[in-house]
Amino acid sequence: MYPDKFPDFFDKCKIYTSVLARVLKGMQQGIYPYFRSIEAQSENKVLHKGKWFIQIASNDYLGLSQHPKVKEAAIKAVEKYGSSCCGSRFLNGTFDIHIELEKRLAKFFEKEEALVFSTGFLTNLGTISALSNKNDIIFSDRENHASILDGCRLSFAKTLKFKHNDAKNLEEILKNSDKNKGKFIVVDGVFSMIGNLSNLPSIVSLCNKYSARLMVDEAHGIGVLGKKGRGATEHFNVLDKVDIIMGTFSKSLASLGGFIASSKEVTSFIKHLSREMIFTAALPPASVAAALASLDIIEKEPERISKLWENIKYMQNGFKELGFNIANTQSAIIPVIIGGDESTGKFGKILEDEGIFANVVVSPAVPSGNELIRTSYKATHTKEDLDFVLEKFKKAGRELGIIK
Repeated sequence: MYPDKFPDFFDKCKIYTSVLARVLKGMQQGIYPYFRSIEAQSENKVLHKGKWFIQIASNDYLGLSQHPKVKEAAIKAVEKYGSSCCGSRFLNGTFDIHIELEKRLAKFFEKEEALVFSTGFLTNLGTISALSNKNDIIFSDRENHASILDGCRLSFAKTLKFKHNDAKNLEEILKNSDKNKGKFIVVDGVFSMIGNLSNLPSIVSLCNKYSARLMVDEAHGIGVLGKKGRGATEHFNVLDKVDIIMGTFSKSLASLGGFIASSKEVTSFIKHLSREMIFTAALPPASVAAALASLDIIEKEPERISKLWENIKYMQNGFKELGFNIANTQSAIIPVIIGGDESTGKFGKILEDEGIFANVVVSPAVPSGNELIRTSYKATHTKEDLDFVLEKFKKAGRELGIIK
């Protein structure tokens, strides 16, 4: 708890809140798992502290960040345009490749227009806050990404949260809300910590019933779900029924940045009113070119998605056979639930000692008691990679008494 007053502005930095106290304890125990330095990376491995690790912490689901065509496109863009746009999209920062990428994305998602932002976080922040005002209500899943939650906070709209993936609870809230206010439902297509999918068919039905608009964050669905890799909206065949598709380039598109795809009316409104668009430097040329090259590969090589799903199914079955709880994952994200900060931290440390680079996730990122090792898989992982991972999880699980 913070005291009521701080004699000095920075006094708060000296006080260990519950979160900071846990950070300090983890450091003292040698199990602090964050801000680890990566010295180099290859297709499926990272160099950390002079040692190569199997990488199962990346969101590079199709393994395109190391693809020769993607790297070549980024290098050529730097040679042609330089390292930076040195200005916002609104003024001097819109290059022809920004426009080309937006046209390609609009076509890919079968929407009228697309709009590219500098990061995925800014995309949600800038879209939600620009569109929503005091005459609106935002309906947000309780497990939505932090960027969605912050976008809601930044808007002047009233935000109502519904129970995670609970269409009945959402309908109750919609039914009791002010009929004269604009209704905007925002959900993740794939929830980033436990990998389950939003119940989009039910939500679309509720949008029709209660005259609400729908935005779906497809950050972790693009390149993973749907025949063409267009995400949960394609997976559930509701792509044409979703008003705004949001996505990032920092996962399957092997770059940096974010975008929305929607109607001309909506994208034009956001383009001219979103502070995050107007007052942020434009996405660098190398990032734009890398995203374009990645989109080319996704469209031309659908077999990569099939290979990814072979690996996903193999790991899901492997973890279940070992006796691990992997929740209701339906994506390339496979959480291994351990429970407890200390046990999860120790589990992560054993994995690291054994050559596995994975993500340790504790509350408040997940509910207390559901602390987990977040693993994610690529189309480029080999069977040898995956068997090695399962072997080391088995060792850690038995050592800590998580499995028999």
